Amino acid sequence: MDLSNLKPAVGSTSTRKRIGRGPGSGKGGTSTRGHKGAKQRSGYSRKIGFEGGQMPLQRRVPKYGFKNINRVEYSAVNLKTLEELAKAKNLTSINVDDLLAAGLVSKKARVKILADGELTQKLEVSAHAFSKKAEEAIVAAGGSIQKL
Repeated sequence: MDLSNLKPAVGSTSTRKRIGRGPGSGKGGTSTRGHKGAKQRSGYSRKIGFEGGQMPLQRRVPKYGFKNINRVEYSAVNLKTLEELAKAKNLTSINVDDLLAAGLVSKKARVKILADGELTQKLEVSAHAFSKKAEEAIVAAGGSIQKL
């Protein structure tokens, strides 16, 4: 080991430019901010989306559509999923708690049963909503429905 091998410890030095430390640093004077104007002064912050006075993108693009604040979102569960769940857990009645325990719906979700797939078992199903075909399929298999 000699003086040519010496290095500072890992993490002890910073690679960022230290501005405003005098003319000898090469980053003194205006400290990379330029001369005059708001961007040169302390406290300046550019507004999000500001494009130098040009009309910002979010104002140039045409707006369309409508968001209904009263819309009710449902988590869809198909009949084939109910069939698989009933066979796997040996259930005769399925409610929202069973679907939640199986990880099929989230805690606050409203559940709608849809008619994809076939139902061969007699099941008592309780959910927030049913499609007409799903309702008919459950009743045709000898089961019953209950709307929450």
